[in-house]
Amino acid sequence: MSKDTKKENEKVIIFIDGNNLYHSLNKMFKDKTPDFFNFEKFINLIAGRNKIVRTHYYIGIFDSNYNLDGYASQQRFFEKLKKIKNFNLIACRMQKVKIDGKIVYQTKEDDIRLTLDMVKMIDGYDTAILVSNDGDFVPVVEFLQEKGKIVENIGIGKTPSYYLRQVCNRFRKLSKRDVLKLLGN
Repeated sequence: MSKDTKKENEKVIIFIDGNNLYHSLNKMFKDKTPDFFNFEKFINLIAGRNKIVRTHYYIGIFDSNYNLDGYASQQRFFEKLKKIKNFNLIACRMQKVKIDGKIVYQTKEDDIRLTLDMVKMIDGYDTAILVSNDGDFVPVVEFLQEKGKIVENIGIGKTPSYYLRQVCNRFRKLSKRDVLKLLGN
């Protein structure tokens, strides 16, 4: 869906819902870890010929006391991300919850932080590129559009939000075939 003509040389900020992206990729590639995905290629693909002001990646940080191996793996992954030009890793809170008698950790505050940053940085971009399948972002998209901003949604896999893609100015869905091109270095 496109409600406007795509221009080249727009200033873009990319906002990545890291938890949502991780789970979408995990559904596609159950046997892979997050570091198989080349984020630099991904960022350049979705930005096209536009000027990337910065990229923000919102993710919960594992608790080293709960899962030392997971924490160490995640930290190695983060070190690779930090090498990408103008890439910001936004650490969000993890909360321990009990589901069906099992203790699990859930990422908290990520959607709120992402939303606030989209609004706080409104003067810094022409287009916000939102990487998420989560329809909870519809209100902020509508707000940004009221302020004259373009919002592009990048959906991953089979579960992009119908409502989010309907409200965004532009929508691109990356299929498993598209993602396969983004593997490795």
